[in-house]
Amino acid sequence: MTSLLAGDIGGTKTLLSLYRLEGERLLPVAVERYASADWDDLAPMARHFLDTVEAAGHPRPASACLAVAGPVRAGRSRLTNLPWRLEAGALAADLGIHRLELVNDFAVLIYGLPHVPPAGSDEVRPGSADPREPVLVLGAGTGLGVALGVPVTGGLQAVASEAAHGDFAPRSEAEWELREWLRTDLGLERVSIERVVSGTGLGHVARWLLARDPAGAAHPLAGEASRWQALIAGAAPGDGPRADLPAAVAAAAAQGDPLARSALDLWLGAYGAVAGDLALACLARGGVWLAGGTAAKLLKELQGSTFQDAFLAKGRLRPVLEPVPIRALLDPEAGSFSAACRARMLLA
Repeated sequence: MTSLLAGDIGGTKTLLSLYRLEGERLLPVAVERYASADWDDLAPMARHFLDTVEAAGHPRPASACLAVAGPVRAGRSRLTNLPWRLEAGALAADLGIHRLELVNDFAVLIYGLPHVPPAGSDEVRPGSADPREPVLVLGAGTGLGVALGVPVTGGLQAVASEAAHGDFAPRSEAEWELREWLRTDLGLERVSIERVVSGTGLGHVARWLLARDPAGAAHPLAGEASRWQALIAGAAPGDGPRADLPAAVAAAAAQGDPLARSALDLWLGAYGAVAGDLALACLARGGVWLAGGTAAKLLKELQGSTFQDAFLAKGRLRPVLEPVPIRALLDPEAGSFSAACRARMLLA
């Protein structure tokens, strides 16, 4: 029986999973969540997990893929929010796993996309994917993740990207005003794409609309906006429920609140425009995937005309994007599953 180790390594929590390989099927047999800050390094945590699963009768993994929250270069990574310095070769020797790879935790999704079960995704926009062409995945969550999948022998090769940190390009007077307000309000030299196109960005759009509305201080979202801004600026959350302005905006928009609806529409248009720009940049005829927390929470909105029209509005390049399908990745455990898919590839 062949087993594989999959890891989803984050600054707050780490998920380690053992999968059993049966033919082409990946079956999870053990999962453990760890508080990352409780450990000085990944190696002792992983040894603890492997000792536990081996004591339960499972064999040592034949390969491993560890998805890490930070850039990976030449098999080395320093996590963004932890003082861990990881090196694939040293980890492989320490854990006794000959085939071990570190992959960025968003780029790793590329390896799972060809194997997502029907229930794990939904159609955003119909089209015809060409398996010989690149695949693009975007994930609007706290920030905006971007990765590219390039077809190679044996599947897709993930290519990480920092495209979310390119300049936000306003398409209208409203977006221009938003950008200038963000520059001043957040004290920025420049406004990147993910300042707007992310879950956090939706909150900022709502704050801007509240600030420019003479009656904004009395709006039902005003209190939530103040608590949320203080929270992301580093203030302690206090004793009440954690502020979540983006979720509050989406809920208010669904209930017909005009300001929240305007915020969501502006955000959807900006997201669609960026998705179209990036699809053109890499000629993603293999398809576009939307991941991140907003993919499932705002699925119906992403399936609507505001996002779709902005995606296609590329002038004479519109015919290039018209055949490109868009799907939403809905599985909350997609990171771990994708890492297991990559670990399986390492056996070839």
